[in-house]
Amino acid sequence: MRSMKLFGACLALLAIVGCSPKPAAESTAPAVAAAQPKPVASVLDLMLGQIDPAADFLWESVATISTDKGIEERQPRTDAEWAEVRHKALAVIEGANLLMLEGRRVAHPGQQLSEAGGEGDFTPEQSQAAVDADRATYLAYSEAMRGVAELLLAAIEKRDIDAMLENGGVLDETCEQCHRKFWYPNSPLPPGA
Repeated sequence: MRSMKLFGACLALLAIVGCSPKPAAESTAPAVAAAQPKPVASVLDLMLGQIDPAADFLWESVATISTDKGIEERQPRTDAEWAEVRHKALAVIEGANLLMLEGRRVAHPGQQLSEAGGEGDFTPEQSQAAVDADRATYLAYSEAMRGVAELLLAAIEKRDIDAMLENGGVLDETCEQCHRKFWYPNSPLPPGA
């Protein structure tokens, strides 16, 4: 009798184990690779559509202008104006980050500037060759632009006009150095330069 009860208990246990759900099998699907950025815009696209307009806005946002009507002190004054210059500084910073993205080309095949280049200017193909030959310097200039734009952003956040002027000038010099190496290295220097 005792062995019959033991046999019945074992049978019940086997039935429970046999009917219970199986543990989920470990996934054999391959691990999903981390998303990688894919450059679509060319350097020309970024310069013409984002970086140059934002930098021009920043340079023009603080100025002392003398006219027949007197002196105009141009600078951000309202919260909205400060927000706008802040967004332009961010556009330059993020544009610099985008310039450094591996695989970004100077121009798409056949892409040209809307205006003919000046004396000593590279073609986009020559510019690409220069970047390819000295990518470390190209990246250093892009990092320098980002760093100066970050200083400009800090000045904007402090609403420090003098620091905006100073860093705006440094940004201009930084841009010019890169352009003189990678875009128009053979162009004549302007008078006084």
